[in-house]
Amino acid sequence: MSVVDRPTTAHPVRRARRPSSRFFRSELRLIYGRRRNQVGLAGLAAVPIVIAVSIRMSGSDNGGGGGPSDFVGSVTSNGFFVALVALTVELPLFLPIAVAAIAGDSVAGEANLGTLRYLLGVPVTRNRLLAVKYAAVATFALSVTLLVAAVGVGIGLALFGGGPVTLLSGTQVGLGDGLLRLLGICAYLTVCLCALGALGLFVSTLTEQPMGATIAVTMLTVASWVLGQIPQLDWLHPYLLTRHWQDYGELLRDPVDLGALLPGLLSAGAYALVFLTAAWARFGSRDVTS
Repeated sequence: MSVVDRPTTAHPVRRARRPSSRFFRSELRLIYGRRRNQVGLAGLAAVPIVIAVSIRMSGSDNGGGGGPSDFVGSVTSNGFFVALVALTVELPLFLPIAVAAIAGDSVAGEANLGTLRYLLGVPVTRNRLLAVKYAAVATFALSVTLLVAAVGVGIGLALFGGGPVTLLSGTQVGLGDGLLRLLGICAYLTVCLCALGALGLFVSTLTEQPMGATIAVTMLTVASWVLGQIPQLDWLHPYLLTRHWQDYGELLRDPVDLGALLPGLLSAGAYALVFLTAAWARFGSRDVTS
């Protein structure tokens, strides 16, 4: 048999599969498509509206102060500050509850419904599942902060008008500069809430009850706020989850000292790394039966 006639075995060339975002998009549709989450988003958006309407009806002007939690007196002169008031009001409890609900439901919700085992058989690796779940939690954290800020700016400008923004340092900047600073605040708060999301993801791998995971994460957040107000525990304050959450006020000074934001970013990054690693270790060795 000649070389030409010799049969050859064809080896199909395997093409590398492109990373697909289908799972991530499906997760986002699941989060934003649920009625309870939509109601929660509506509740978060209602807070700045209630604040703005209440101030408009009362016509109160308390003069303002020097910290990020005292913007009420500036609202009547510039509706931009409604967004800051709303973020400050919702940061201790409402925003953490929203993120805790999504993070707590991420894995525990699948286990509770009995879909976790089937989801891993798609096939979806456990590492990819955790990565997609956390990415969805982070996306939700960004969306809720932007939602509160956007509704606050919209209703504030509609009721009180705009104009130059007076910063905590006493200087004035244009409204456009103020909006850029507000976006920076939303980004900073998102990083902080992503650390909470990592904690929630870890707790979600420990149970099959999403409501229990949500309550546990919320209680830990509230405990962190409370412990941070006790002077006798000042040695513990630097290690608390919520210790640096209100440092966003630095973005309302001129010039901005980015070094003052670094401790909060490092703290959030450390929390996220520790609890994502813990979630990976726990979920990787977990016997999935539901």
